[in-house]
Amino acid sequence: MKQQGFTLIELMIVVAIIGILAAIAIPAYQDYTVRTKVSEGLNLSSAAKLGVAEYYQSVGSMPTDNATAGIATSTSITGNNVASVDIANGVITVTYTADTNIQDSTMVLTPTTNVGSISWTCDQGNVLDRYLPAECR
Repeated sequence: MKQQGFTLIELMIVVAIIGILAAIAIPAYQDYTVRTKVSEGLNLSSAAKLGVAEYYQSVGSMPTDNATAGIATSTSITGNNVASVDIANGVITVTYTADTNIQDSTMVLTPTTNVGSISWTCDQGNVLDRYLPAECR
């Protein structure tokens, strides 16, 4: 009668392969979770982008602050990972909180005026490149 099953060496090889895959996957997953937290800032800044664009279209210059753009105060625009969204001369600054990887980091959205439209340039501020959403890299 022949015995069936795995040898100790075969099991150790499988455990080693799983360990190697986990060592690669865990840091990538951690970067992904921080990147989703940074994306929250882009979502919260959409109202600020709209306020800047509407003000520019109606007045012909950039708004000086949140009130001029017709949106809530900077500290009122918050989220789980965002401390504030501030407008200064049309430039939107998103300040992050909560996660130690992005604590007190900023991302800056700068408007560029074209004929009849505004395009936005995403400057990383002091958020690390690997944490930036795809549209900002």
